[in-house]
Amino acid sequence: MATATPSLKVGPYVVDPAVVLAPMAGITNVAFRQLCREFGSPTSLYVCEMITARAIVERDAKTMEMITFGEDEHPRSMQLYGVDPKSVADATKIIVDEDRADHVDMNFGCPVPKVTRKGGGAALPYKRRLFRQIVRAAVRAAEPAGVPVTVKFRIGIDDEHLTYLDAGRIAEDEGARAVALHARTAAQRYSGQADWSAIARLKEAVTSVPVLGNGDIFSAQDALDMVARTGCDGVVVGRGCLGRPWLFGELQAAFRGEPVPPGPTLGRVADILGRHGRLLADHLGADKGMRDLRKHMAWYLKGFPVGAELRRSLAMVSTLAELDDLLGKLDQGAGFPQDAEGPRGRQGSPAKVVLPEGWLDDPEDATVPEGADLMHSGG
Repeated sequence: MATATPSLKVGPYVVDPAVVLAPMAGITNVAFRQLCREFGSPTSLYVCEMITARAIVERDAKTMEMITFGEDEHPRSMQLYGVDPKSVADATKIIVDEDRADHVDMNFGCPVPKVTRKGGGAALPYKRRLFRQIVRAAVRAAEPAGVPVTVKFRIGIDDEHLTYLDAGRIAEDEGARAVALHARTAAQRYSGQADWSAIARLKEAVTSVPVLGNGDIFSAQDALDMVARTGCDGVVVGRGCLGRPWLFGELQAAFRGEPVPPGPTLGRVADILGRHGRLLADHLGADKGMRDLRKHMAWYLKGFPVGAELRRSLAMVSTLAELDDLLGKLDQGAGFPQDAEGPRGRQGSPAKVVLPEGWLDDPEDATVPEGADLMHSGG
């Protein structure tokens, strides 16, 4: 298997291999990021959950807890969401002045209604001037500290309102050090197939900074295929690693031209689940950590021969001792099943994107939507 892609640089940081863990609400906390790094390369990028600019400026207690990074986590990658250039500038200044992150990734890809109805996330790049002002605000605030800013977005709002080529050129023009495209529209949400051809078109349009591709990477081969078909400089992995943090080890092997290791036995998955539980308990406390782990169970056990009663018990686990006891009841020798391959995580159905009234009237209108600054981090 030939090496698919060289490493890339994001500002001063060499990303090797060129793999990024996508920020996912309720998933990519410090515990899950550490687990992914233990399997993958410490020099890939692992991005924290979405953090709202307004919440940082207001020093919201939950948000300040969410921007926890591990002692050996470097570079520390934070994803920032905002719709007001001033809030974004102020938040970025706090981040760099207080040395809270080494890399800022800007979120213009979120398709959820509570975000798009305020003009944020995947709705925002349609407003080209406002998008430019927000990217410029972050880049200028981060520049004195040498903190690189990257920008992630979708193809557009829907098939009639495509924004990605303009967004890529504007981000490049304003000093973003890389751009990433989730190759779906906001209307698609996570359904259907990602249109990798859009990544190839963005790569042709954006020539001076790396272009990363995101969407439908569920295996190491998917990542190799995306790079081969689109010419992108690296990949961003989201749902494909749910319940499968070892995917980062497989991606590292594939990108370095080494044999991809076989999938783990159920016994090995049990060990990984136990490790995840302990990392969450360390981060959140035992009670909250076990509640957080519950949502991961179905992803970890997908396709494995696990009885319904044991699955239910694991999905309701409440203590580390109970977790250890239940994991011990799994068939430790069961091999990695074919049914565990392929898409995982939420898919849902396409839906009309909820937008502020009159949002599509004038793409050059740079007015900040009223009440658009969210205080809640995490998406």
